[in-house]
Amino acid sequence: MRALRRSVQAVDASQIVEFAVVLPLLAVMIVGIFDFGQAFSIRQKLTFAARDAARFGSSQPTNDLTQATPISVSAIRDLADADLVAAGLNDCGLTPITAAQASGTVAWTASGNCPNSAKFTLTIDRGYVSPPLGQAGITIPGANEPLRLISTHVIMSYPYQWHFGSVIQLLVPSATYGAITQIKTDAIAPNQD
Repeated sequence: MRALRRSVQAVDASQIVEFAVVLPLLAVMIVGIFDFGQAFSIRQKLTFAARDAARFGSSQPTNDLTQATPISVSAIRDLADADLVAAGLNDCGLTPITAAQASGTVAWTASGNCPNSAKFTLTIDRGYVSPPLGQAGITIPGANEPLRLISTHVIMSYPYQWHFGSVIQLLVPSATYGAITQIKTDAIAPNQD
């Protein structure tokens, strides 16, 4: 009976057991913090690239937009790609722009296939009406309708592979978490010509 009482009262190994229980939870929290920080950093880099491309696009001439592959749109795509590479992001082999999808449309798309089987998409719309129809715009005294600006709208959709899945298996060995989130960002700048 004394031996049983001593073993129940012994706390020598309790710290090791507590550490073994807390370590996987701590690892999951640290990787989660790292993962969300990385995703936020990528979003900031994408936002910079989209704003820079929209600003540059707004200063480009619009007289070449009737061509299948306008030089001005290719220049915007090249700047966005250079900004991504300079920021240390994978451009996923971003293709040259493709022709506008419908006749009379002034929006072009370039895409790339990332290593995680997800797609990176860059869309450049040189005829975006800002603000869109149906929304309030700048009202000019004496005018019946609000002022609408023809703008350059750059949209990026970038895949982010979460690293959380490799650590969640510490807690639940049968769990698989291979989620990919599309981080989307856009920027609009009024055309200057």
